[in-house]
Amino acid sequence: MKESINITIIDRQDVPHEIEVPLGVDLNLMEVAKASELPVEGTCGGMALCASCHCYVQSEHDIFDRSDDEEDMLDQAFFVEDNSRLSCQVKMEEEMDGLVVKLAEVGD
Repeated sequence: MKESINITIIDRQDVPHEIEVPLGVDLNLMEVAKASELPVEGTCGGMALCASCHCYVQSEHDIFDRSDDEEDMLDQAFFVEDNSRLSCQVKMEEEMDGLVVKLAEVGD
């Protein structure tokens, strides 16, 4: 088993941030973005009760098995696309190595 994976988070100014993520710490993508000081709010603390951590999956990772709670939140979010996810619901696991996501614009 790997000790870490590498992911890329593209910020809202289209600047890519390559991040090494340790495995075995039970992190989600929102926590990684916040720890990397990227502008992700995560207002609800990762409970899929808001959409302030909305992002777009740009790599070929098949991670679109959304929970009903996540689907409900995305139904209320701005700028939702087929590749939208709430980053708080994306667990950092070995299969996420090479993941590329872009932070969604925030609505008014």
